[in-house]
Amino acid sequence: MSLRINDEAPDFTAQTTQGEINFHEWLGNSWGILFSHPKDFTPVCTTELGYMAGLEDEFTKRNCKIIGLSVDPVNTHSKWAEDIAETQGHAINYPMIGDTDLAVAKLYNMLPAEESGTSEGRTALNNATVRSVFIVSPDKKIKLMLTYPMTTGRNFDEILRVIDSMQLTAKHKVATPVNWQKGGDVIIIPAVSNEEAKTLFPEGWETITPYLRTVKQPE
Repeated sequence: MSLRINDEAPDFTAQTTQGEINFHEWLGNSWGILFSHPKDFTPVCTTELGYMAGLEDEFTKRNCKIIGLSVDPVNTHSKWAEDIAETQGHAINYPMIGDTDLAVAKLYNMLPAEESGTSEGRTALNNATVRSVFIVSPDKKIKLMLTYPMTTGRNFDEILRVIDSMQLTAKHKVATPVNWQKGGDVIIIPAVSNEEAKTLFPEGWETITPYLRTVKQPE
């Protein structure tokens, strides 16, 4: 089954480094980041997991939970976490899913549904497509999907930026332009007429074209 933006994030129950969780129950009324890894003790992923651990407070401020996944058993995740803390300077406090039966990877279309076997004997190359990021909103809908090659480390500052944009645009009738950063000008969505915009944005806006109107970021 393919997944698209605004599809419901598939629910699952899995073993993690913090015990068994049900994904939707664990998410509760929070936003969530699910990010996956092809295998434990891989160098690029080591840097990513450590950096994400360092950003956890920033995600918490945004009511956003973090959960990782790797196609290896939970007990090796715990050993890997020691390396991550030592080399990256941040201990992992968020749960890591042990996807030994490949069930979650298949559920989220990161591996083909017909893929056979378990994590045993598989290499990072076998699991190369298990390097995705999913942002899930409190209503359990997928709001973003990204998949990276194994040799390119992910930019989690960008994921924070996207969360800021999504939370802003969910509250106000605006969109964010290219390279937008928090506090920057935003775009009034085309569905808002000029008459409605006068009420929503009484301080006014700049009309660049009839369909491109910029305004200061709402509070």
